[in-house]
Amino acid sequence: MIDLLSIAKTEASGGDLFGELSSLFEPTDVKPDGYPEAVVWQGGNHDQKINPVTHSLTDAYALIGTLAAIDILGLPYYAIPMWAQYRHDTKLAALSWFGNMQSTSIKWSTAGDAYVNDENGNKVVVLGKSGNAPLRTKAGVYCNVRPYGPITVVRSMPCLPYSQDKSKFNVDSTGIIHSEMNTPGVQMAYSNRLFLKMVHETGNLGRVAMKPTQAMEDGINAGLHSWMIKGTEFEVGRKYAVDPYEEHKESIDKIISLLPSNFKDGMEKWGGKIEQHISDTNYGLLVWDIIEKRDTIVLATDLDGDRLTDLLADISDPLRAYGGLLAKHLGQDLDMSDIWSDMGYVTGNGRDMTSVMHRMDGPPIHEQTLGSADAMLLRLLDGDESMGGKKQPYDPRIHFVLIRDAYIDANPDNKDLVSWLDNALKIFDQVYTGKRPGFLDGYKLLKNAITPWGV
Repeated sequence: MIDLLSIAKTEASGGDLFGELSSLFEPTDVKPDGYPEAVVWQGGNHDQKINPVTHSLTDAYALIGTLAAIDILGLPYYAIPMWAQYRHDTKLAALSWFGNMQSTSIKWSTAGDAYVNDENGNKVVVLGKSGNAPLRTKAGVYCNVRPYGPITVVRSMPCLPYSQDKSKFNVDSTGIIHSEMNTPGVQMAYSNRLFLKMVHETGNLGRVAMKPTQAMEDGINAGLHSWMIKGTEFEVGRKYAVDPYEEHKESIDKIISLLPSNFKDGMEKWGGKIEQHISDTNYGLLVWDIIEKRDTIVLATDLDGDRLTDLLADISDPLRAYGGLLAKHLGQDLDMSDIWSDMGYVTGNGRDMTSVMHRMDGPPIHEQTLGSADAMLLRLLDGDESMGGKKQPYDPRIHFVLIRDAYIDANPDNKDLVSWLDNALKIFDQVYTGKRPGFLDGYKLLKNAITPWGV
């Protein structure tokens, strides 16, 4: 058994977390491309039967939840230290190490405004905030795919219309805010192509969420999309009034010249239905898509895509609540959660929304966010996870779901592994049925109930 509480206390107190964790793992000769100095650990049963997955060891429950899950499952893995203090101490080098591992990976996102110690022992905000933006840049991430119910959002990355470079950011004497845009055109092109490939292969409706009339970056992105569907079999319903490729042809051709010569090979046979929308209208459209159970794939910038996925995660609860109000008005006392499921809807409250980052070179990175992990960990450290019964203890199921997705992605044809993972998740659900055990008690129960891989 791993002393998870001791590890949590060490992190919370600013102790030697690196030393405590390094004793749990073995060093490995496997290194990320171009980074021979990288710190990479390994663990689990490396039986050569399945491809390992790389874990990021970040903060709070993302850290101890991962440690518990990988210890329980015994699957072969690599691990890279990436908690806030370590990211800061390595001047974000740890992000480059993780982002360039040539294996399917799992990245946990935690609080971006954490305080850490600088070299003089002073409290400062962690370098790079949550590390998401610099990780994407260093890893060559070009998009993030987030499926939820009938909607799949393809977020073109980085495509951030706000500054990632403090030295280029300023507010002038008139109060005008200036920032350097961070929108690499090559990544835009790869995101557009993946979007079209998904529309072609799934037969789902494709929606393009851009604002080419007002944002130059969106004009370039929409222009790349326009160039890409030329010579294909895609049917475009709603179209932008002006062809953004023709409007920005000189700029877009510069990006096209940087792409591989075979970039569009085979696309002449791709087809499907696409609608081109101004980005503002998409949320309303996607709400209708959820209500009407229309399978849809939407292409958006990182900023708009982030808003769309957040709103999609939040909409189901209000729809259920409104259904309950309507039923009450009609004199019916109904359980809307049951009605929602009976009507064939599958979206919950967004906490089960998965996320996959695609890299230009290398397998994808499975990503998940633990928004309240810090607050929940403090309750564990205070000795009362439930706050006198007002709260439930932390639910680590998402760790097992994310691990399952990543290992199947890394080993797509291994039926034995899929069966074993499904059984492990079934056992988890049996242990956590009814009153949820405390995190440490749950760890012990799962450790006793699940036979590790290869044993």
